[in-house]
Amino acid sequence: MATDDPHSFRFDCGATWLNLLATRGRAFGSHPVERLGSADLLAEWLRMSELAPHRRPTHADLEHTWRLRECLRALALATTQGRTPPDEAVAELSDFIAADDPVELTGGDRLRRSSPATAGEALVRIARQAADHLTGADRTGLKVCPEDDCRGVFTDPAGRRRWCPSPACASRGRVRAHRARRAAP
Repeated sequence: MATDDPHSFRFDCGATWLNLLATRGRAFGSHPVERLGSADLLAEWLRMSELAPHRRPTHADLEHTWRLRECLRALALATTQGRTPPDEAVAELSDFIAADDPVELTGGDRLRRSSPATAGEALVRIARQAADHLTGADRTGLKVCPEDDCRGVFTDPAGRRRWCPSPACASRGRVRAHRARRAAP
């Protein structure tokens, strides 16, 4: 759900891995917003993403998360823009998905996966989801927000969205378009 609070977590981009990208808001602006500024915030984000590990994340896990996020951002932008993905990002994602993550499924009220033991195992699951999305047919439904400071990646399978789900991006874009129409002769 998108809110006006720039520090709120975003869970509206269409997939967990895309929501991870949104943990750094206005990533291309002069004042980026870091939503994962501590290991405690990482723990909260993982919990809200249904990936809460048994062991509490550490600062090293947080740094690992930042690396994965920026690796995925580079690959997502290359994919959406039809560019060759950076070799170093491909290698880094390959390293992430090669890590061991034992998953056990259980039934009950709904199908569930076992919780990851560590934040690292949670990141492996996110990396695998991203790799599947970026290499499968669903990659064609990815879009990039046109706002220069945002450039957030989100799913748009219907092809009708122009901006990411952030109310700020849509508002700024609409205001800019309105001003351009009024200034046109």
